[in-house]
Amino acid sequence: MNALLRAALVVLLLACVFPATAQDWSYRVRPGDTLWDLGSRYLKPSVSWHSLQAHNRVANPYQLPPGQTLRFPIAWLRVEPAPARVLAVRGPVQVSAAHLSSRAVQEGMTLGIGSQIQTGADASVTLVFADDSHLQLRENSQLQLDQLSSYGDTGMVDTRIRLQRGRSSNRVTPARGPASRYMITAPTATSSVRGTVFRVSAGNGAQQAPATEVLEGRVQVGNRGGDELVDSGHATVSSSASQAPAKAQPLLPAPQLDPARLRLESLPLLAAWQPLAGASGYRVEVVQAQAPEVLLFARDTATPELHIDDLPPGQLRLLVRAVAADGTEGRDAERDFPVPDGPQPPLTLAPLHGQTVHQPQPRFEWAMVPDAAASVVQVASDALFLQPLVEQQTRSNRLRPKTELAPGNYFWRVASLDAQGQRGRFGQALPLQVSDAPVDPQLESAKAAKGYFTLRWQAGEPGQRYRVQVARRGDFSKPLLDQETATPEIALKRPWRGGTLHVRVQTIDDDGYAGAFSPVQQVRLPCGLCYGAGAGALLLLAL
Repeated sequence: MNALLRAALVVLLLACVFPATAQDWSYRVRPGDTLWDLGSRYLKPSVSWHSLQAHNRVANPYQLPPGQTLRFPIAWLRVEPAPARVLAVRGPVQVSAAHLSSRAVQEGMTLGIGSQIQTGADASVTLVFADDSHLQLRENSQLQLDQLSSYGDTGMVDTRIRLQRGRSSNRVTPARGPASRYMITAPTATSSVRGTVFRVSAGNGAQQAPATEVLEGRVQVGNRGGDELVDSGHATVSSSASQAPAKAQPLLPAPQLDPARLRLESLPLLAAWQPLAGASGYRVEVVQAQAPEVLLFARDTATPELHIDDLPPGQLRLLVRAVAADGTEGRDAERDFPVPDGPQPPLTLAPLHGQTVHQPQPRFEWAMVPDAAASVVQVASDALFLQPLVEQQTRSNRLRPKTELAPGNYFWRVASLDAQGQRGRFGQALPLQVSDAPVDPQLESAKAAKGYFTLRWQAGEPGQRYRVQVARRGDFSKPLLDQETATPEIALKRPWRGGTLHVRVQTIDDDGYAGAFSPVQQVRLPCGLCYGAGAGALLLLAL
């Protein structure tokens, strides 16, 4: 009996000991592969490559034909830890683990098995797992990472999570082998998937039971009472751990955005949509258009509109979905929109906040923003500027409208434009009243009569203080004023001579932490303001 025949008999005998099973991972042989190289790369140290030879009935271990399929039993594969990575954080998020104190979650942090994550009232965190699956944990939620492992270089990942409170959204990468697993256990049921987009809720007690909402693919939801296969566009509610999940029901359709009221061109935004039958409320989110798992803004509302005051620059996406009476959330209405990353809004000087002016064409003044080539001024009768009455550009830091304003209440705001004409954000909308009544001289400011002018800026958070510096030179080496105040304004005597003043403001928290100074802005004082009687107060809008 020659050596080749003896090897064949050995392989045949070993094949009886290690039968093929359905739980095998398949590998297609590449040029240059050998059994011992593949064994050291994929198998546990306790499993010899000879076992792999027997399992696949390989007669000649020295020659593996390229293209041949080798089967690796899952139990033989090397298992390694595969920690999750924090992709994005919004608001206060804490993580704790056994024998470790709680700490703040930061972008880029890695989280291992046993990590417990908690989000605050207006917070969220996005995790990325080893197979590029994403999980977004929403506000007021608690999650524990029970299993995070990978099978060597096979691409198969075992991810098991417990959602103890709140809600999560999941985008799961399609399974790359029989051992790939992504499971989320809520208080009353477990959702198992092999590649899909879905949401899981832990419920909130007696009012709303835990639920699973499927947007793409299929999700198996089960407990000791039974199982329910949920298709795309459906949801199931699991009211008890001992009772099978309810029969899947269709999700509420996406609300229809209202183009007549929708305003996404500039901040503040107005998200508006048509009321939807069957909705008890609505969920509004803003995400990155290219990374929808990164949540930038989130609110629940009972009315079919919502104002959004601030967002970071970039290409963003508005999401609006209806919420049913049982708490399940429906499909999203989507609209992409840009938030420009142009120059910052300038500080305003005049008119003052809420001031009454007695001119049908009042003069608007503001500070000059560094690198700003021009400015644009808007005046409207509503704070959202849905239909501006005035919109003019100028290269100066003052402007008088071309048209007269009728007596009444208005709002005005200013934005800067860079050298390429890219417009930055508008500043805060300031109320203004135009009156045709004659000026009452008794209403003149006492401070103005005594030669003072006032700097004002937008108020920060309750308990914060402010440090204000005013100087002739932009390096503030010899400030005219360097003072702290508890209110967002300060009064100082007008300088003896006119010219340009440089102004910056620093916010100090109630625990003593001082933030960075604001960008320097310039206030030009014409001689009429410096020496003329009755110099009015200057308004500096906030950073």
